[in-house]
Amino acid sequence: MLRTIFAVILLGLFELLIGLPLLFVAWISGTAGLLYPAVAIGLRMAFATAGLRVRTEGEENIPAGACLFLSNHTSAIDPPALFISVPKRIAFLAKQELFRIPFLGPAMRSAGFISVDRTNREAAAESANRVVCQLREGVSLVIYPEGTRSPDGRLLPFKRGAFLIAIRAEQPVVPVTINGAQRILPKGERWIRPGEIVIRFHPAMDISGYQAADRELLLERVRAAIAAALPPELR
Repeated sequence: MLRTIFAVILLGLFELLIGLPLLFVAWISGTAGLLYPAVAIGLRMAFATAGLRVRTEGEENIPAGACLFLSNHTSAIDPPALFISVPKRIAFLAKQELFRIPFLGPAMRSAGFISVDRTNREAAAESANRVVCQLREGVSLVIYPEGTRSPDGRLLPFKRGAFLIAIRAEQPVVPVTINGAQRILPKGERWIRPGEIVIRFHPAMDISGYQAADRELLLERVRAAIAAALPPELR
């Protein structure tokens, strides 16, 4: 509990003293500029204070250009862990509620994150179009195809939307397996437990020959790759 409190205080001070001025600069300039690397530094400091270690495997599988990362999702700690682990700039497709949080919302918008309204079909379709455009423009993105956090770490059924986006964007897909986050900050918990998160980047999939009708095949390929790196009881 104390580690969590110290990490939150540290991150809050970092946002106040460094993040807010850089956010103002990003707002004026229209680009994330120094805000993105500054946030990464702040998160790494907070992780160290909370006793969290992030170990990555398969970084050599990440393409040099834009790609779509599709990952399992077991904890609220997943996004920041991925944020500091991918060796290039990435953005996320995230629920719209997060964009209403002071500082976090404006920072996410400046970094190119895209909000999605799960209750509005038209708004969700527009968000999907924006993801496709950003991928085609060279911005890598992260989507959680389960659509929500798993309550116990076990892989949930995948939704088809992420795979239609991947096929439309015609950019490589990188399956990602996150292990350990469900023990560090389980769904519904507020206190971080010290420990290690292991992030495995699987070989990128070339989907240039896929059509919309092939989305189920792509879904099964991605799911199999992610599941293969999970313990048997979580597959």
